[in-house]
Amino acid sequence: MNTWNYTNNPDFILMGLTDSKEIQLVLSVLFLLIYMVTVLGNIGMMLIIFLDVQLQTPMYFFLIHLSFVDLSYSTAITPKTLENLLTSNKNISFIDCFTQMYIFILLAGVECFLLSSMAYDRYIAICKSLHYPVIMSSRCCFALLTGSYMTGAVDSSVTVLSMITLHFCKSNVIHHFYCDTSPLLSLSCSDTHVVEVIIFIFAGCTVLGSLITVSASYVSILSTILRINSTSGKQKAFSTCASHLLGVTVFYSTLIFTYLKPSESYSLGKDQIASVFYTILIPMLNPLIYSLRNKEVKGAIVRLVKKRQGSRKLG
Repeated sequence: MNTWNYTNNPDFILMGLTDSKEIQLVLSVLFLLIYMVTVLGNIGMMLIIFLDVQLQTPMYFFLIHLSFVDLSYSTAITPKTLENLLTSNKNISFIDCFTQMYIFILLAGVECFLLSSMAYDRYIAICKSLHYPVIMSSRCCFALLTGSYMTGAVDSSVTVLSMITLHFCKSNVIHHFYCDTSPLLSLSCSDTHVVEVIIFIFAGCTVLGSLITVSASYVSILSTILRINSTSGKQKAFSTCASHLLGVTVFYSTLIFTYLKPSESYSLGKDQIASVFYTILIPMLNPLIYSLRNKEVKGAIVRLVKKRQGSRKLG
């Protein structure tokens, strides 16, 4: 690998997903379509929840912020990826690279704890339904939301601050489509062992901590559902958390595969595919999962359409 003089060339080069012009064109069209659906889906989800009175509940309070987070971290990565695919400009400045990394880690951490907050909400709704209005008060919801952002901010700050202490002199070529920790660590000529341990600990605390909350909540939920005598009651109880469970499974499986493993097992191809899932595909899938598989959201869409049609007739 050629040496790189940061003083003379302060930019990194994002190599992207492929060198093939034909595949780049296909991916650019595909990613553009996905990004458009992501923007429309998440903005649409936020508007539906905001406009429909019946969706002003703790679950949808968290869901509106989940849509905001999905939209934000997709926007932090996808437009730059599209620029790299469609143009010859693959440069990204040192500051922009670490800013992108900071925003992504921040929002990924927030999403982890939003998902765990939503799981806790479902646990209270099903297992302690009589106390639900008292426990899931506005104060509790804002505390959980604030905690999610603060935890994400701590995780991203520690990770990025530890990364910028390294010296990058091996090369300025990042073999990835965005600035992630593993590809950047491979460019450092410093001893990265301590930084890798710090990243692993904080990523582990964020991902596993939130996943334990989700798992414990759903074990209790499942235990409660199995004790319900009527079949219709079981179906109703399970339907209230089925969409969230699907979203959690997709998100955590790719995140764990990428970050919670030894650096020696890093595989460029496999990690890039997993990264495409949680940076580009999941922000598009979440609003689809929570709308198409959610009777309350579908009901809200019907009510808003009828309300719109009624206002036109009156007009």
